[in-house]
Amino acid sequence: MTAGRSTSRRKLRLRLLDVEIAEVRPERTGGFRREHAREAASTLWGFTVIPQEQRHEFAAIEGDEVRGVLAVRISASLAHVESLVVATEYRRRGIGRRLLARAEEIANYYNCHKVTLEVPAVGPARGFFEACGYKTEAVLPQHTFKKDVAVLRKFLL
Repeated sequence: MTAGRSTSRRKLRLRLLDVEIAEVRPERTGGFRREHAREAASTLWGFTVIPQEQRHEFAAIEGDEVRGVLAVRISASLAHVESLVVATEYRRRGIGRRLLARAEEIANYYNCHKVTLEVPAVGPARGFFEACGYKTEAVLPQHTFKKDVAVLRKFLL
């Protein structure tokens, strides 16, 4: 039995040597992901996973003008704020808090247990989110643009 395994591994290695690693557009990999994502996630996590990811965009609008935007991704019972941007001249007027509150509402609707986000470890963005009830979950050294990044979270349920 051991000899059979060894032979199988050798064959597998030889087959993999012929694989080309290429950079491709997302359209090229979409079908493969749809076909294999459920099994891969279930193997990874040890239970049946039904991959379902959503992205929501919210905007603070005054008249016809956008004053701020927030993007949130929801997947695996988690919500992740991808970006929050408020026009400079409209900051400190509650727009960011209201956008964030709306993202938390949608996260609750989808039964997410927490919201996460990343910000520079030092700076006003971290203070803003902490004032909104977010706590530091981790600090990743030299992560984005070679700067330390704080991973913040807020439990919802």
